[in-house]
Order: sequence, then structure tokens, then C-alpha cells
Amino acid sequence: MSSALKQAGFHVPGDANAGDPGLRVVEVPAGALVSWTASDTFTSLTRERAGRAAGDDSLKAIVQAAVSGLLVQLGHTVTETTDSGDLVVLADVVTPPDGKGR
Repeated sequence: MSSALKQAGFHVPGDANAGDPGLRVVEVPAGALVSWTASDTFTSLTRERAGRAAGDDSLKAIVQAAVSGLLVQLGHTVTETTDSGDLVVLADVVTPPDGKGR
């Protein structure tokens, strides 16, 4: 999934620098958690151009919509967490030919 996001042009930093701006993909019990952090420079620029202090939420919504749309197009099931607004990409459930599940 990280490679698909990188190929689409998203910045996906490695795990070593958890505070770096970009998309973060972390394994969770349900599948993968995808979160986004804007750089300080980008946040300042958008606030300056918008002429107001609040801009982070709208930026996050735009990035989430783009990421979600891409992952859904690639066949993943994507949901939004209720507490942080980050995305959860559900683990694929493999159903064998006999249809009995795992």
C-alpha cells in the first residue's frame, strides 16, 4: 500500500521519523492506519493565503479524500476513524473457493 501511495505522488516517510510531514502507514489489528501530517511550512502558507488561522482540518479532508479515493480504486475497503479522522484500510478477507471463510 505504501508503494502505491508513493507511486501516486504522496510523500510516505519511513517509520524512523514519526514526526516528519507526509502520510504515515501503520499496521493495526483491523488492517492499516493511514494518517497525514502537514509540514510547518505548508501549514503556514495555507493559513497565510486563506487569511485565517484554521486551515488544517480542510487540508486534512482534501488529503484524506484523495488517499481514500486512490485506495478504493485499487480495491481496498477504507473507513475513517471516529476519534482522529485518520483512515483505516481494512485487511483483506480471503474467502476460499468453498465459501467457508477462514
